[in-house]
Amino acid sequence: MRLALPLVAAQLTAVGGNLIDVVMAGHLGAHTLAAVAVGANIWSLPLMAIIGVMMAMPPSVAQLDGARRRGEVGALFRQAVWLALVLGVVLQQALYWGGPALAAAMRVDPALQDDVRAFVRAVSWGAPGLALFVACRGLSDGLSMPRVSLVVGLCGLVVQLPLVWTLMYGRLGVPAMGAAGAGAANAVALWAQALAYLAYVRLARRFAGLGWESGRRRPDAAALFGLLRLGGPIAVAVLLEVGMFSATGLLVGRLGEVIVAAHQVALNVASITFMVPLGIAMTITVRVGNAVGRGDAVGVRRAGMVGIGMAGCAQALSCIAMLTVPHAIIALYTSDPRVLGVGVALLGFAGVFQLSDGIQVASAGALRGLKDTRLPMAITLFAYWGAGMPIGWFLAFPMGMGAQGMWMGLVVGLSCAAVLLFARFHRLSRLGAGLCRDAIDPVAQPVPAADRR
Repeated sequence: MRLALPLVAAQLTAVGGNLIDVVMAGHLGAHTLAAVAVGANIWSLPLMAIIGVMMAMPPSVAQLDGARRRGEVGALFRQAVWLALVLGVVLQQALYWGGPALAAAMRVDPALQDDVRAFVRAVSWGAPGLALFVACRGLSDGLSMPRVSLVVGLCGLVVQLPLVWTLMYGRLGVPAMGAAGAGAANAVALWAQALAYLAYVRLARRFAGLGWESGRRRPDAAALFGLLRLGGPIAVAVLLEVGMFSATGLLVGRLGEVIVAAHQVALNVASITFMVPLGIAMTITVRVGNAVGRGDAVGVRRAGMVGIGMAGCAQALSCIAMLTVPHAIIALYTSDPRVLGVGVALLGFAGVFQLSDGIQVASAGALRGLKDTRLPMAITLFAYWGAGMPIGWFLAFPMGMGAQGMWMGLVVGLSCAAVLLFARFHRLSRLGAGLCRDAIDPVAQPVPAADRR
């Protein structure tokens, strides 16, 4: 709990930026809210690709910390910064040029496409800043210093809030930019967070003794490949999940701005509640990684199971709230009666998948602590794109159920992932002493004994 609470709070600050965008766009009308919603769905793809790859850092750092090899962490972080810069620039260009094309290919309402393009191109400039921020967060979280991420995240909100207000509404002599203003404010806030975090990591005493003077200062192909070998499957798994939600949003974009606005409001509520199990999952990764580093197989299983139980309890509370007071929740976002009515219906489906969502993300966090990433990637491929998306599309369009059909597909996909990922960790964590090794390469991908057999 001491480690989880700051991580949960840090994740809430991360989604707080999206909350600011949605609430302020909602008060400009359904059109602006829908444009920001579609743009945010497109932005989420490179965003989560960056986060997924850099998720190689927390378990690698945690295992080194558990094995009392902190002097190797600085060299690893330096390579992570090089990787973050390259990844951020590549994805910025991909989003800038490919984002608008994706919206057109998905047949998003033509009335929204100009504003979607403006939002996507503005926010794309924040991609390198995001990558640097996530690299720093992986370092501090892996060292069990989550409060740093929380403070930097809060500072980002302090920067973003007045910028969104100024740029979207046209205050202080600045012309109103609408959806584009939201994108620009996000980009500036991401860079502010990244630069502040980098400065703190290099200057703060708590990050001393990490071997900053050791290792190569230039990019090291072996270290970079090791990070990609671990982070690549995580990124694919994360993209498969986020892609399911993004594709759902883009397909719903065919149904008009009212439906899109309601979808975004309900999804934003679910995203906020999801930050709690996600923060717990990040904690599980660190605690399991520490146990692996010190060769404690019993500690691996205990950390995973306790964390998964915590995530399930948190999501049960979210489920109760969504199913009992949906009108009050949706009314916080919009006063449009059309958006309110559809949003309440969709929030009911969000309530249904809360428990599954918590268990699947917590189980995935436990497996990342073991550096078990390849089979979980295959599991997410099947759950989200072999089951969830096809069923959602079939119910939404051939069966004529619209947005509600797509949300039923989300329920199916998340439930399949929860069952299979939990079963994977349950099986691996029963292997005992063979699960942990005395000298784990910080960026190596260990092969569990079960897979070797």
